[in-house]
Amino acid sequence: MIETKKTTAPEASVGADVVQPSQKFNTNIIANEPAQINLQTTENEKKFALNTVSMSELYDTVYPPRKPIVDGLLYGGTYLFVGAPKVGKSFFMGQLAYHVAMGLPLWEYKVHQGTVLYLALEDDYARLQHRLSRMFGVEEAASLYFATQAKTLSEGLDQQLEHFIREHPDVRLIIIDTLQKVREVGGDRYSYASDYEIVTKLKAFSDKYGICLLVVHHTRKMEAEDSFDMISGTNGLLGAADGAFILQKKKRTDNTAILDVVGRDQPDQELTLEFNRERCLWMFQKAETELWKQPPDPLLEAVSRLLSQDAPEWNGSPTELLAKLPDVGVQANVLTRKLNVSADRLYNDYGIRYESKRTHEGRSVSLKLETQGVTICDGRDGIFECGPDIENTVTIDTTVTEEVKP
Repeated sequence: MIETKKTTAPEASVGADVVQPSQKFNTNIIANEPAQINLQTTENEKKFALNTVSMSELYDTVYPPRKPIVDGLLYGGTYLFVGAPKVGKSFFMGQLAYHVAMGLPLWEYKVHQGTVLYLALEDDYARLQHRLSRMFGVEEAASLYFATQAKTLSEGLDQQLEHFIREHPDVRLIIIDTLQKVREVGGDRYSYASDYEIVTKLKAFSDKYGICLLVVHHTRKMEAEDSFDMISGTNGLLGAADGAFILQKKKRTDNTAILDVVGRDQPDQELTLEFNRERCLWMFQKAETELWKQPPDPLLEAVSRLLSQDAPEWNGSPTELLAKLPDVGVQANVLTRKLNVSADRLYNDYGIRYESKRTHEGRSVSLKLETQGVTICDGRDGIFECGPDIENTVTIDTTVTEEVKP
């Protein structure tokens, strides 16, 4: 007989002589643990590190100039324009939009021309046509655009505005009338955090593209000693904005109104305005305080004399520039720093764009005189000062006799 035996695979003992893969893996981890901890610590430090700038770096950097829309009144950034219902905010918005699109002085204030988008979200096109024809006759502003519908901020308003800016790169002013039409629906809408967040989003957009966002809003019914405490909502709205305008009447039937103006980088103002019912325009009456202007800067005056319409550009080193300015009496590095911190004023007051950058040969300075456009004056507001291009001035005269209420 043949004997059959069953055999089985020998079982491996779990003794000390057998190296288990898991044990080997764990040994490697333990061996590299200090390096792993150091790596994680470095990554965490980078994640939570502050982006800081030294004072030296601050002075050695040329930042883009903060371009005014209306000198002494409205600049790039996000502003609130607040008033009671039916006080005349829409007429003011139409007047401002037209003046910026045409480059017309607004009362005693110089206006810088550019494309304007007016989101008249509480109107329709027929009402806009009727209102504007009363204000300006049939003289059109080709660079003034309107929309009566737009998405909210949460639905993609920023993308709509970005698309408009791509099509119109010279846009200076976007008016949103009103805030309530573009803010998110639902949630804790009237908390400080919510108010601050929505204006912060708008400000981030205006800063990114270097434009002005003017947001129309309403006052609350309760009276307040400080007019800016009458803004409907919380202090988060004004706290996040670059500035605000409050338009108020003592009585709703009055033609006279007070326009209070505050801003981060401009003096506080109180203007008295009168609504002209025949022309449907706000007319300037007086200012409570005279607008302060900086005295002339000898350095900027000297730099401005280097350029002219015949020689609108200059490029060279700081040392070469200093040689062109013998009466300045500063060192080359001090000269560039003074120009760095004055780039905003050099552009806005003298129309000179200043750049400073490092090259392989050293620091290079560039000065360029920006060309001036044609200025158009109409005299509607009693202002006939038209800027440098007097010979290219066009005068428009329109008369509207129909009486309306703001």
